[in-house]
Amino acid sequence: MSSTRRVVVARRVFPALIDALKQRYEVVDNQSDADLTPEQLTRMLADADGALISGRERIDAALLAGCPRLQVVSNIAVGYNNIDVDACTAAGVAATNTPDVLNEATADHAWALLLAAARRVGESERFLRAGRWKRWEFEMLMGAELHGTTLGIIGMGRIGRAIARRGLGFDMRVVYHNRTRLPAAQENGALWMDAEGVLRTADHVILVVPYSPSTHHLIGAPQLALMKPGAVLVNIARGGVVDDAALIDALRSGRLAAAGLDVFENEPQLNPGFLDLENVVLTPHIASSTRATRNAMARLAIDNMDSVLAGRRPAALLNPPVWETAARAARVTPR
Repeated sequence: MSSTRRVVVARRVFPALIDALKQRYEVVDNQSDADLTPEQLTRMLADADGALISGRERIDAALLAGCPRLQVVSNIAVGYNNIDVDACTAAGVAATNTPDVLNEATADHAWALLLAAARRVGESERFLRAGRWKRWEFEMLMGAELHGTTLGIIGMGRIGRAIARRGLGFDMRVVYHNRTRLPAAQENGALWMDAEGVLRTADHVILVVPYSPSTHHLIGAPQLALMKPGAVLVNIARGGVVDDAALIDALRSGRLAAAGLDVFENEPQLNPGFLDLENVVLTPHIASSTRATRNAMARLAIDNMDSVLAGRRPAALLNPPVWETAARAARVTPR
């Protein structure tokens, strides 16, 4: 049996990082970057020891049953709703993600969306490019105020707190909702409320919650109706946290002033109703997409995989119980 461990890279990643991987592993690289079907991914992982994946690859019990050597799935993302963590634990496979390294870039993008949506940046640029700007007008393209208003954050984790810090620079009052209130030292002056209170109180709401069955359509028609008339909603969480059809209705009716969205239900497909609206800013799931941040995410994912394959507990382990299971021990064999 070969002593070289085999790893699969399911998405295109920086070539220099792949070249470095090839110095210590046999690498199967999806160079085309095409989306893999479950069957294709299972075949690629059938004799693999480790896998670098993205949020587009689904890891579940059916796949794991066909991958007897697999020891680790290393997600190049902080969200991991693509991974059945319980199934990984039962199969003895470590699951990891990449928290922290994308906090600041993602928070920056949340603010880019908020500013663009509130101040009608996309709409005004389209207005100008279309040749419709003929003269200056006092009430032309008036947007929503940010300075001194109330910012609501639903999901005050690491990224949420980074967003809140930026709000202080705009002299904003920050209110937030988490299932559990943060320690006072982490609140930095922000005020905890229940979710309904945040929606009723805030002039602008940013969503930063992970996706799960419990957060599916967390924001739907009833929640949108609670928001202030003229409020702005930003979603950088996950598609499915917002009922896109209900949001389109709220934007079309003028109930909300605007929205900024980086994620969508069924992405990359898009509800065509968004494309008919001027008061929504749309980006294709790029909140963490800076060169430095994506490089740091890939490096952390590789470090996580390296650690598991070397028998060390990784820095960002999603399923700590796996470390003590007999199922994991059965997969860890010398090569």
